[in-house]
Amino acid sequence: MSAVVFVLGVLVVGGLLFLGASLLLGRGETQPPAELDRSPVELPDDRPVTGDDVRALRISPAFRGYRMAEVDWLLDQLARTLDERDAELAGLRAELTARSRQEMPTDPGAAVADPGAEHDA
Repeated sequence: MSAVVFVLGVLVVGGLLFLGASLLLGRGETQPPAELDRSPVELPDDRPVTGDDVRALRISPAFRGYRMAEVDWLLDQLARTLDERDAELAGLRAELTARSRQEMPTDPGAAVADPGAEHDA
């Protein structure tokens, strides 16, 4: 008789532990997909994203969420990449502007010199 009570006690305690763990940890269901038109993280729509925009992002952690150190490291890497891209683009634009100024005369009325004109005179 005591063996039956012991087995029943073990089953009841095991069932209660399982029920508690199921309620606390969930039932293994996946999270519902995020709504595409609503996000707590906002990036600018009216201009290109900069490194400072990425640095300002704060993703809210959730239960069984993410490792904050890894996400922060990833955001830092992305911000540096955007800064490098922006610096390279600014340099290329400055070089393009400088080249176009060299090719265009500053006086709008000035005619482009004809290299063959000197030899004809």
